[in-house]
Amino acid sequence: MAYVIDKEKCIGCGTCADTCPVSAISANDEGICQINADECLSCGACAGACPSDAISEE
Repeated sequence: MAYVIDKEKCIGCGTCADTCPVSAISANDEGICQINADECLSCGACAGACPSDAISEE
């Protein structure tokens, strides 16, 4: 199961993208991060690093 980012909680800091070991996270045009489910390893590193608790398992 891939992780997902709650767009309402995401503050666009990029900490999750910096933490992702496979670079499965990128920011959209609005600066909000999104996870590519096909690349996500479901390791949970991003969820643990997110300061706004915006990431959870799908």
